[in-house]
Amino acid sequence: MPRYAVGLDLGGTNLKAALVEQDAGIVYRAERPTEAEGGPEHVLDCMAEVVRDVQAHLPTGAMLDGVGAGVPGAVSLDRTVVLSPPNLPGWDRVDVAGGLRRRLDGFDGPVLVENDANVAGLGSAFHGAGRSFSDFLMVTLGTGVGGAIIVGRRLFRGSTGAAGEVGHVSVDYEGPYARSGVAGVLEAYLGQRFLKRHARSRLLTRDTVLRAQAGPDLKGLTPEMLHAAAEAGDAPAREVLAWAGHKLGTGLGSAVNLLDIRKVVVGGGLSAMGDLILDPAREALRRAVMPAMREGLEIVQETRGNEVAVLGAARLVFE
Repeated sequence: MPRYAVGLDLGGTNLKAALVEQDAGIVYRAERPTEAEGGPEHVLDCMAEVVRDVQAHLPTGAMLDGVGAGVPGAVSLDRTVVLSPPNLPGWDRVDVAGGLRRRLDGFDGPVLVENDANVAGLGSAFHGAGRSFSDFLMVTLGTGVGGAIIVGRRLFRGSTGAAGEVGHVSVDYEGPYARSGVAGVLEAYLGQRFLKRHARSRLLTRDTVLRAQAGPDLKGLTPEMLHAAAEAGDAPAREVLAWAGHKLGTGLGSAVNLLDIRKVVVGGGLSAMGDLILDPAREALRRAVMPAMREGLEIVQETRGNEVAVLGAARLVFE
């Protein structure tokens, strides 16, 4: 008998959901604005609404096993409460699982919540680029830099559920501050806002095609513009992405030296830049890892894009 679950991916701007069959993957998907400015209770209303939309597409006679949700920020060990998530104003300590269950009109299946990068790691392990690896590190490059540790195709969560914060591996303890207030970590270089700021400072004195798109002072610069210019062969743009890739590889070196996990899957919006970032990261990673641990090192790009998040959220239920 096929098993079905709803997977949710809660972002600061958009809320994505999918009906997922355990083996076949996504059966139906939906998306709507998060409307985060409305506060936690309103966002929970939106989450329940999109769950009901997706649930209505269950095949005749099928039952819904449960609901899984990937959310930004730290999540309690019992997978119910999210703590101070970024990009969600007014959120401090919110019982997402309990609030969602109350809105689902008597649904008695499990409702589970997990960090968004962790569910991306699970989705990759069973449906994406991570399927080839028993053990790997997941890195998500987006508004921030998230991470997950997959061991034996299972999520390693640490003592409180907060393990895997690859974005907070330090590459310069006197470097710029991330949103968390921690200095010199990967997110302070590769989070979208930070990457844009660093790129602008590096390109202001360079002859680049980006001036025609972002203005002479480059205040309109976006990661998409940077990517397009690099793809078109703009040398200064390519150098910025190589610089970013070097930071990524250097930070990942610390993680590999600590964990002896030698496979890395990179997802998230910025991963679309592909080898422009990943080739420099591969080179830096090899230099940053102890010689005895260099065998088998590999960085691959996630093949399923943001789909891995809803797939991994549903996987919480199947496990």
